[in-house]
Amino acid sequence: MTENTQPKQYGRPDNEHVIPFMKIAKPAAIISILLTLASIFFICTKGLNLGLDFTGGVSAELNYSQPVKATDVTEALNKAGFKDSVVQTLGSNRDLMVRMPVQEHAEAADLTKEITAAVQLPNNKAEVHKVDVVGGQVGNELYIRSAGAVGLALLLMLVYVTIRFEFKLAVGAVLSLFHDVLVTVGVFAMMQWPFDLTVLAAILALLGFSLNDNIVVSDRIRENFRKIRGAEPLEIVNIALTETLRRTIHTSMTLLLVVVAMLFLGGEGLHWFSVAMFIGVFVGTYSSIYIGTAFALWRGLNRQDFIVQVKPEFEEEEIP
Repeated sequence: MTENTQPKQYGRPDNEHVIPFMKIAKPAAIISILLTLASIFFICTKGLNLGLDFTGGVSAELNYSQPVKATDVTEALNKAGFKDSVVQTLGSNRDLMVRMPVQEHAEAADLTKEITAAVQLPNNKAEVHKVDVVGGQVGNELYIRSAGAVGLALLLMLVYVTIRFEFKLAVGAVLSLFHDVLVTVGVFAMMQWPFDLTVLAAILALLGFSLNDNIVVSDRIRENFRKIRGAEPLEIVNIALTETLRRTIHTSMTLLLVVVAMLFLGGEGLHWFSVAMFIGVFVGTYSSIYIGTAFALWRGLNRQDFIVQVKPEFEEEEIP
C-alpha cells in the first residue's frame, strides 16, 4: 500500500473553485507597462489642461432674480470682452459661479463693477456677491503643493502597509496606487479635459479607494499563508483573490452607482470629478490584483514573510 506523499492543505475545503487570477499576470503586466508609458507620453507632450485654480484667474458668484441658463451668461460675458469664461450652477439655476482667466484689471473692485454690468440680462437682474482674483504665481504654487500632497500620500501609504503587513506587499500597493494616478492623469492629458481642484480631489479619493482594496487583499493573503499549509504561494494568492472577489465587485459597483449618479445629475461642478472617479474605479480594481499582488508574488512572497519569529526567553544550559 503506497502512502500519499502530497502534503495536505489545511484551512480550505477541496470542493471550492479557485479562479486562477495570476494565470494572466504577465499579459496584464505588459498592458500596465504600455498604459504607463502612454500616460507619461501624453503628459509630457500635451501637458495638462490646467484649470483656473492652478493657472490663476478670476471667480465671481452671481445671483439672478429669475432662472437663467449658463450659456446665456457666457454669451453676455463674451460680448463684454470677458473671453474663455466658464459658468457653473451652484445648486440652483439662479445661483452661478463664473471663472475666467486673469484679466488686465488689477483691482477686484473694478472687476466687480464691470462683471455686474456684463452679466445683466433682459428682465433678469443679476447681483455679484463675491469676486476673487487669483494670481498666476499663487496658482503655480498651488499646483506644486498639490503634486507634493499626492507624493506625500503615497509615501505615508508605503510606511503604513509596511508596518501593517509586509514590505513586498507595501511596494506592490504603492506601485498600484502610482499606476492609478498616472493612468487617470494621462487620460486627462490625452483628451485635454480640464484639470482643476475637483479632479485633484477625485485623485486623492481614488488613492483611498485603491488602498482600501489593496489592504483587504493583503489581509486575506496574510491570513491564508498562516492558515493553509502545503500550498504554493501562487495558489494561496489565487485563493485570497477568489475569496475577496465578491467584496471587490460589491464595493466597486456601489461606488460606480454613486459616480454615475453624480456624472449625470451632479451638474457642471461635479462633472470632471465624476469622470476622474469613473476612470479610477476600473483602474484601481484592476491594479490591486495585477500590480500590487502580482509584484509581491514576483518578488518572492512566501509563508516565511508572515511567520513571527519568537525568541525563547531563556536557553537551557548544558550541565557537564
